[in-house]
Amino acid sequence: MLENFDAVLLARLQFAFTVSFHFIFPAFSIGLASYLAVLEGLWLKTGRTVYLNLYRYWLKIFALTFGMGVVSGIVLTYQFGTNWSVYSHMTGPVIGPLMAYEVMTAFFLEAGFLGVMLFGLKRVGPRLHFAATLAVAFGTLLSAFWILSANSWMQTPAGHAVNDIGQFVPDDWMTIIFNPSFPYRLIHTVLAAYLTTALVVGAVAAWHLLRDRLNEGARVMFAMASGMIAVTAPIQIVAGDLHGLNTLEHQPAKVMAIEGHFESYASGAPLILFGLPDQEAGEVHGAISIPKGSSLILKHDANAPLEGLDSVPRSEWPPVALVFWSFRVMVALGILMLGLGLLSLIALLRGKLYDSPGLLRYALAMGPAGFVAVIAGWITTEVGRQPYTVYGLLTTAESVSPLDAPAVGASLISFIVVYFVVFGTGTGYILKLMSHAPYPGEPGPEAEPLPLRAAGITPAPAVDPERTIGHADEEARP
Repeated sequence: MLENFDAVLLARLQFAFTVSFHFIFPAFSIGLASYLAVLEGLWLKTGRTVYLNLYRYWLKIFALTFGMGVVSGIVLTYQFGTNWSVYSHMTGPVIGPLMAYEVMTAFFLEAGFLGVMLFGLKRVGPRLHFAATLAVAFGTLLSAFWILSANSWMQTPAGHAVNDIGQFVPDDWMTIIFNPSFPYRLIHTVLAAYLTTALVVGAVAAWHLLRDRLNEGARVMFAMASGMIAVTAPIQIVAGDLHGLNTLEHQPAKVMAIEGHFESYASGAPLILFGLPDQEAGEVHGAISIPKGSSLILKHDANAPLEGLDSVPRSEWPPVALVFWSFRVMVALGILMLGLGLLSLIALLRGKLYDSPGLLRYALAMGPAGFVAVIAGWITTEVGRQPYTVYGLLTTAESVSPLDAPAVGASLISFIVVYFVVFGTGTGYILKLMSHAPYPGEPGPEAEPLPLRAAGITPAPAVDPERTIGHADEEARP
């Protein structure tokens, strides 16, 4: 049966499946590492044990997420040699060093300090331990820097030359690293990671607050997550707009597919909200649109002309329907995130942040939204780049290894089975950890939260700091 499939399509599906699994773990661990650094910093500054207890609570989850991210990422490197050997040969002089920089800087930094972060609080002391946490958090951001630099070069190649055998070779490393789309994609992706983490933290807090409104750990978690969403969501919308303008400049066909513009518009292009793109017919059936909305967004001029896919050879059209809908999924979830942030801010100003069941259920439902949004964004970016692996220079069909479809299909089926078993088990254990109520953590009367004082509630006796530090070291073990 597998003989009837195209080897290129199967290789693409295999990479898409494995990288989608991988992407959700860094998207969570990047934000979670920074959140852990904030929690430990607040504990050192205030002495409130609630922050240390929350640090311990999320440290186990971070360790599991980080481990699964590393394991799932290793598989991708093997696929470069098995399924995409021609791509590796052609781009190796550029992509290879960038990947090596990621390993030698970011991964070594993370791996070197992760053990101290997990097991060293009692051994090295709080301040040195905090330095280790900061190092791991910085390492996750540095990893994103190098990975996104390499991927952005594939989107907007620059700073290279071509040698006698057709390989891309470095000509200007600074131009390669800081290629035209890299700054926009780095900011957009890191903000997405922070939003993803904030949504998960907020959902876990909402789950426990729906059962116990007075759990101090859950209250602190929900307040911090809500604040992060309220601040980051609007910034992400602005960053996304700037990223879109950059994409229009360097990858216009991708934007044409996103907008569903099969035809060019001489005076004001409509913003198609919904519809059914028909690539064969070159039109969007049943389109619901806002007149001149697309020109207003992309050109900041309602009457500005916009080119459509009719200005591009059909052989260079990306799969329009997939790009069109994945982008709308991402945007819709972004609007829901913005709504959650605004409602949380209103509830905070009214003094009802923890007392609104509707808001808590909204936050709980939005828990997976960040993961779905980053996958939808990745699909938009990578499928919109087709038919190229290196945009405008190297096609996907030219990049694949000379493999038969049955060989690629068999390995794809194996990956699907193994991934769902292994990573499904790991994800299930993470959800089990999240289902346990966060440690209470009592700050003492002088730092007691206003809602508790107003309700006349006396918190439980404070936790012995020495005992807490000792247990932090032991219970951090995953």
